[in-house]
Formats: sequence, structure tokens, C-alpha cells
Amino acid sequence: MKTELQHYAVGKILEGFVYNELEGRGLFGLSGKLVIQPEYQRHYIYNDGKKDVAVIDSLLKDYPLGLIYFNVNGEVLEVLDGQQRITSVGRFVTGKFAIKLNGKEQTFSSLPKETQDKLLTSELLVYECEGTETEIKDWFRTINISGIALSPQELLNAIYSGPFVTKAKAEFSNSNNANMQKWSAYIKGDPKRQEILEAALEWVASAQGMHIDAYLAHHRKDTNIVELKNYFTSVIDWISSVFPGTPHKEMRGLEWGRLYEEYHVTAYDQTLLAEEVGQLLLDPAVTNHKGAFEYLLSGKSKTELLAVRLFDDKTKLAAYTLQTQVATAKGVSNCPTCERSNNANKDRVYRLNEMEADHVAAWSKGGQSDLANCEMLCITHNRAKGNR
Repeated sequence: MKTELQHYAVGKILEGFVYNELEGRGLFGLSGKLVIQPEYQRHYIYNDGKKDVAVIDSLLKDYPLGLIYFNVNGEVLEVLDGQQRITSVGRFVTGKFAIKLNGKEQTFSSLPKETQDKLLTSELLVYECEGTETEIKDWFRTINISGIALSPQELLNAIYSGPFVTKAKAEFSNSNNANMQKWSAYIKGDPKRQEILEAALEWVASAQGMHIDAYLAHHRKDTNIVELKNYFTSVIDWISSVFPGTPHKEMRGLEWGRLYEEYHVTAYDQTLLAEEVGQLLLDPAVTNHKGAFEYLLSGKSKTELLAVRLFDDKTKLAAYTLQTQVATAKGVSNCPTCERSNNANKDRVYRLNEMEADHVAAWSKGGQSDLANCEMLCITHNRAKGNR
């Protein structure tokens, strides 16, 4: 890959600057010759009133912004690294946000002429890089000058850029999409960091026995995302139909793609399911509330998902003391199972560390983890009972 160092004034780079507020993209500069956000680039994420302001503050204080890299693509230049910084300056110059200067809020147009000129004549050091697509994309993956590492999906978008990724990003990475609030109830992540798109791709790829990178490689040149949208919609519709009503916060971030594949062919009583979800989320013995949904989808067969609270030491000691007192008075074992047997331990009194607590009535059948439902068994019998 060939590189050549160039010096550009900020004002020159911003000639013809266009920013799309809806898509969160800085599009063009250098009078249309510069593509500020190629398809392999992440969305603009500096618009938080801190990072964008810091860029302007650095220029006004003559602090260096760091090296910027352009990819030479024929007659066109593409920002390989630096689009967040360039877009921040462009947004400020076109009046999209204000900074605080000498204690006052100032937009670009309200700055003194000499301050405006200082900003526009600030020099940026730019390496123009020329090489194959593989070389450029490999270099892009290694760059992290902004201090914010690329997310896994942002990297994949860069590697497999093309019409499919372009359309997929337009659908699943647009925070203004009317469906985003509904999707975000079930998917944990920031659409600008490609995390909603990542979930959608993970669901459809996994259903076909693929990883996301293989799926993107297979569909890279596709000009539509019909399959991706249809599968994603099927999963979302299934979730909202099986668990109707206002989504519980515990539903966010579950492996819904896997759950859809495993359980969508099963019929459920939604009213009963809603009632049981509510009970589990309020049950103090259930310590993993997120597990409640798959527990119910599985027909209550996966109790381990709930991480049901076991008896605490105080309860076990109280049960042991009571059982031992009764057993000693009767001259029998303090393990009820041993007492009922005809072996040599029928009158053995075990020490506390030789016994384990067991639910008299199983938790899955409504038994509680309290003293009234606690029975101490010798380790041998308790573990034998648990294995049946």
C-alpha cells in the first residue's frame, strides 16, 4: 500500500460539506471529491456534546487532531480514518451544535471573524493511501486513533461492504426507525454501534448454521435484504405474540433467535404464560429472572435456569436442631430416610456437616425455601433423591 502525506486546511476539506441528520452521516467534502463516510465506516457517534465539542476546542487551541487517512479510489477520496473528527467540524461550521467560549454559548456564525478564520485555516495532516481493497480494509481494521474501538459488527461491515450491508444498515442502524423502540425492548444495544443489526444477522445466520461473517460473505452482492427482514420480523412477532403486553425489562438481551428456533412450533396459552411470568418475577426464591422466559417456554423442564435460592445457613441450622431434638428423644436417626430404613444407620445421629437441606415439597410444585418446607437428609440419601 502506498501512502503520501498531504496538508489540508479545514475549510478546504469542508467545501461542499453535507450532513444527513436522519442517517447520522457526514457525506461529502472537497467539493464532492471526498466521501466522508464510505459504506465500510461506522455511523457518526461523536454527537454527545462532549467529543464533538472537544474536537472544536482542540482546533481553537492549536492542539493537533492526529493523523487522518484518506483512501484513493480512482478520482475520489474516501475517509479511511478521521470521519468522526471531520464530521464534527463540519457539523459545527454548518450550525448543528454550539460550544462554550469565554463562558458563553457560541455557534460558528456567532464567533468573531478572526476565530472563524482560525478554525477554517487550521491545518490537518492527511495520509492519502492507495492499495487493493484487501490492503485498505485490513489497514482500516487496525486503526483506532479516535480512542473508540470498532465494534465487532462495525468491523464486519467494513470487510463485507456492498449493497447488502448498505441496505441492512439503513434498516437496522437508523435510530429514527419507527420500529426501533419495539425492537429495543427485546434487543440490548445501540443501533449506531450496529448492535441491532448484529442481532438481526446473528438470528438469521444461526438459523442456517452460519456465523455472521459467512452470511455476509454469501449475501454481500445482494441488492435486497428481504430474507433478513422477514426472519427478523418473524422472531419479533413471535416474541410479542407469546408474551403479549408491555415487555418486561428482563426480556431485553435474551437469545431470542435461539429461543425462536427451539420453541416457535410449540403452542402456548398466552394468558396463562403471562400470569406465570408475573409470578416468577415476583418469587423471592427465583434469583435469575431472565431465565423465567425459557423456563416457561421449555414446559418448566429447565429449573436450573431460574437459579432458585437454596436454604440459607440459618434455616438449615434451625431444621437440623429441631430434627435432632425429636430424633434423640425417640432414639432414632435424625435423617428421616435412614429412620425408615432397616440398615445400620436407622438410629444414627448425623452431625450438621454430614447432612444437606432438601425441599419437602419440590419448589417446582409450589414448595417454598423456608423452614416449614426444609428437611435435613444425610448426604447419601439427599443426593440419591436428587438423582432420581
